[in-house]
Amino acid sequence: MERRNFIKKAVTGSAGAFIVPTILPSNIFGKSIANSKINIGQIGCGRIARSHDMPGVMQYDNARMIAVCDVDSNRLKDAQKLVKNYYKKNKGSENFVDAKMYGDYREMLMNPDIDAVIISTPDHWHSQPAVEAALAGKDIYLQKPTSLTIEEGRILSDIVQKKGSILQVGTQQRSSDQFRIAAELVRNGRIGKLHTVKVGLPGDPSGPEASPMPIPSNLNYDMWLGSTPEIPYTEIGVHPQKGYSRPGWLRLEQYGSGMITGWGQHHFDSAAWGMDTEYTGPISVESVAQFPKSGLWNVHGDFMVKAEYANGITMYTSGGYTNGIKYIGSDGWIFVSRGNYSATASDPVSKDKNAKALDASDPKILNSKIDENEIHLYKSKEQHGNWLDCVESKKQPISPIEIGHRACSVCLISHIAMKSDHKLLWDPKTERFKNDDEANKLLARPQRDPYGVNNVKGI
Repeated sequence: MERRNFIKKAVTGSAGAFIVPTILPSNIFGKSIANSKINIGQIGCGRIARSHDMPGVMQYDNARMIAVCDVDSNRLKDAQKLVKNYYKKNKGSENFVDAKMYGDYREMLMNPDIDAVIISTPDHWHSQPAVEAALAGKDIYLQKPTSLTIEEGRILSDIVQKKGSILQVGTQQRSSDQFRIAAELVRNGRIGKLHTVKVGLPGDPSGPEASPMPIPSNLNYDMWLGSTPEIPYTEIGVHPQKGYSRPGWLRLEQYGSGMITGWGQHHFDSAAWGMDTEYTGPISVESVAQFPKSGLWNVHGDFMVKAEYANGITMYTSGGYTNGIKYIGSDGWIFVSRGNYSATASDPVSKDKNAKALDASDPKILNSKIDENEIHLYKSKEQHGNWLDCVESKKQPISPIEIGHRACSVCLISHIAMKSDHKLLWDPKTERFKNDDEANKLLARPQRDPYGVNNVKGI
């Protein structure tokens, strides 16, 4: 039996809309052929892809990176070299894989040989390729945040669940033992009744002014902008033309919301694990925040967010707390963080060699055994490996799309609260603010044609 059927439709751009290929996805059959490889296409070949996602997947024998895609031709060539050199070093042959290069991910999705894709693009380019990949029958590893807005996040979650794609969100803290252990201890009452959660999350600094620059010939800037408004090119507003240091787009609200989404989804996802709120959200949110008064970068700096939940828990988030999550109950507290681990060199983790990844008000709490009849949470050794295992088994991964969407929603409504001068009442069922038309206008953004989730046919 062939793994995939022939493509029935091609991508068209003349009418300003994207038509996703209709194919017979391999995931309806599963990986039933012995020793078959999961053929992977990498979309976005920047910092997080090179340092985390590509090596994170290529280390597994059941996967094979056969294609790379980027709108920057220099980065695209670098990615192809990275794949070639990785397999040469680890497989003993530079011809193990000849990764095909694509400047347009839509063409990649038309390749019937590709089973799954990794999406490591800037934040504003997360939801649309993930939606189109699901419609094309591909499984997906999606970097956080899952969406730029609540609206496109809901569309993405619904499409992925409807199509049955195996989507893993890149909230890899779930695959770190300490975050699972902390959540299990809290869920099993080891600190009594949980009433407060404190999340430590820094803001971003302001930056310099930047004048418009000529667009580099190696960059398809129009497609890089995607659904966001057309603005003049600046290197510190996109990514470095040399090297792979932290890109400037992370500090522009045009493409995201700053650290509240950039790292917030990690911590809010982990916090929800312990609070047992993975499939819901807060019922109110309020915030104070500082924003730059000059310079190109305009995302939030110092801030504090207060979110209240229907189960009586209040969550505070601020850069004034130690980076990590502190669960506070009636009988003690548990603190969890990454310790000294970082996915990339610029991650805001502790520089203290003795940083504790797991701590508690009483050491006995951490030594408490979870009995067989108590709550045991999903266990994963590594986020990429868990995804690949689930692509083969068709089981849900540790970070599925709906959980990812809910965690991202906390980030997004927190950012909206930063722009509001009053407490916002949130309905997690309808995913709307109560009696607040101005706040509800911020649940979606205008999308620049022909890009954007709303321009995808078949949803």
